[in-house]
Amino acid sequence: MTGQPDLKYKRVLLKISGEALMGDQGYGIDVPACIKYAEEVKSAIALGCQICLVIGGGNIWRGKWGVDAGMERAQADHMGMLATVMNALVMQNALESIGVPTRVQSGITMMSIAEPFIRRRAIRHMEKNRVVIFAAGTGNPFFTTDTGAALRAAEMNCDAMLKGTQVDGVYTSDPKVDADATRFDTLDYMEVLSKELKVMDATAISLLKDNKIPIVVFRIREKGALAKVLTGQGVSTTIGKMKS
Repeated sequence: MTGQPDLKYKRVLLKISGEALMGDQGYGIDVPACIKYAEEVKSAIALGCQICLVIGGGNIWRGKWGVDAGMERAQADHMGMLATVMNALVMQNALESIGVPTRVQSGITMMSIAEPFIRRRAIRHMEKNRVVIFAAGTGNPFFTTDTGAALRAAEMNCDAMLKGTQVDGVYTSDPKVDADATRFDTLDYMEVLSKELKVMDATAISLLKDNKIPIVVFRIREKGALAKVLTGQGVSTTIGKMKS
């Protein structure tokens, strides 16, 4: 016996916000920050976890910015999808620089830099302990990266979707501005919707609910946090179907 803790979740999708890739910068990509997240993923793989990633694009472009400036929504959203491809490529570089094999699969065909999304191929990559990074969302406008991540989590038969954020769970209000905000340990899917808690959009929540995939929200910047979540330790909020 090695004394290695048992995994609570053996196959997961990790969703990281684009803003997390900025590190302490105000915009763009901080490569050292990407390396830190890559090391977290490598530690998860060492535990025996199969893992895939979805990374947002908000550090580079958000479709909403374009819409607010008068752009057509579909065009602005396609630009956001391309931002996620850039983030996927930098994370691929970060992972492979520390010895973790990866594949990038894109919802928009761009054969020169990424595989097209093929469900069975992606599952096979994960079975071979490769990290699959899903880029370009669903390939369609009008869907958030959270919804794209929820869809991929269902398609990959994941045990959970982990959402790495800047705070250690879901709070009653924004803990950065409200000193009285309190953290939930657990929530029901419907509570998140009825309380209008800003975890992810309603489409993503409903998709995960229908497929009985729990959501675990945790602080991605804390060293070792991913491994703790995977073994049922650490500080986080778990969203799922509560037992009656």
